[in-house]
Amino acid sequence: MNHHTHLPVLLEDTLRLLNPKANESYLDLTAGFGGHAQAVLELTGVPERAVLVDRDPAAIASLTKQNIGAVLINSDFMSALSGELKDLSFDLILMDLGVSSEHLNNPERGFSFREPGPLDMRLDPRRTLSADEVVNNYSEADISQILIELGEERRARAVAKAIVAHRPIRDTGELADVVRRVVRRVGRIDPATRTFQAIRMHVNDELGQLKAALKLIPGHLNPGGRWAIISFHSLEDRLVKQAFRELTDAGYEAEFAPLTKFPITGLKNDESNPRARSAKLRGVVKINTKKGAIAHANSG
Repeated sequence: MNHHTHLPVLLEDTLRLLNPKANESYLDLTAGFGGHAQAVLELTGVPERAVLVDRDPAAIASLTKQNIGAVLINSDFMSALSGELKDLSFDLILMDLGVSSEHLNNPERGFSFREPGPLDMRLDPRRTLSADEVVNNYSEADISQILIELGEERRARAVAKAIVAHRPIRDTGELADVVRRVVRRVGRIDPATRTFQAIRMHVNDELGQLKAALKLIPGHLNPGGRWAIISFHSLEDRLVKQAFRELTDAGYEAEFAPLTKFPITGLKNDESNPRARSAKLRGVVKINTKKGAIAHANSG
């Protein structure tokens, strides 16, 4: 199994929901370091009929070393769905929208405020926009808007004002300190959490990616295909909930049926994994194929 230290979030529940069977094809659009993928492929037994996508070259390098046997694509999931995967469909599709512990534990990637690191936060280092550009060059109004929309930070305007006043901010430690002077700690959550989350989501266009993918993925599922999404942010979960509701609420015309009436939560179902605290798992299954299916992934 996975030699990395991070635990796949809600693994048992994800396997129960997807219910992988022998010889089924699998698409993991956020493969990370392979935790979910390895468990799924042990059940399907056909890694050559799996495609693992991740926008982080470090994740793809790790998966290559693991020699899983699946097709590996270093891309964001939107580019992959509209590019290499355009004419393929699958029996199982998974998206884990969280940032892996490998990212959070590596100060050089700039995702965490636990140790000082560069203001980066890019999941794909090939992207030009980094956290440094946002923190040191965006206007106070634009920073405030990002913190409101993506961080749901109540003190967004005060935080944005403080960031601009303390420029240049050189690393994640300095940024976290600036935020902590403005936002009061409540409970165990670090006051800088929402700000870091909002900037990361903006840098990587995470909501834009998700919105586009939610429209494309239904066409990539085979008859009887199952699709599961793990989200960690209320805005993401809202988009997933809405998209799944639209797919399943069309009466006899519905192409999909829900696999979850309510989300499966990490708080209740994965208590031993601290990363799972805010996780929500939802799923659907393709039941109506009147519109026709695309060619099976790796068929023949």
